[in-house]
Amino acid sequence: MGDDELAELRRRKLEQLQRQQVEQQRGLEDEIEKQRRQESQIQLILMKILEPEARERLNNIKLTKPDFAKAIEQQLIMLAQSGRLKQKITDAQLKELLKQLVPSRKDFHITRK
Repeated sequence: MGDDELAELRRRKLEQLQRQQVEQQRGLEDEIEKQRRQESQIQLILMKILEPEARERLNNIKLTKPDFAKAIEQQLIMLAQSGRLKQKITDAQLKELLKQLVPSRKDFHITRK
């Protein structure tokens, strides 16, 4: 194999790697854009079904417990899509929902006999 053939193989391999890298980058950008669109749709739905105070409470929960907040958002959206919500959820109603979802903590006291 001559030097010219070896150089040509290296050039082709480099081009192939560069194309793969560009395709991977595009795929990542597409995935990020898809996630942004989904998050935007979720926020629009929540604006329609939650009063501003309830939305603010949910955003505060999202700061401390993002997974829990995501689960609540999904439940609220399912309720709205199933037609079970007749009006916007107030902050008080959201508090009640949260109380039902979060098990109450029990205080344990250790006593000696």
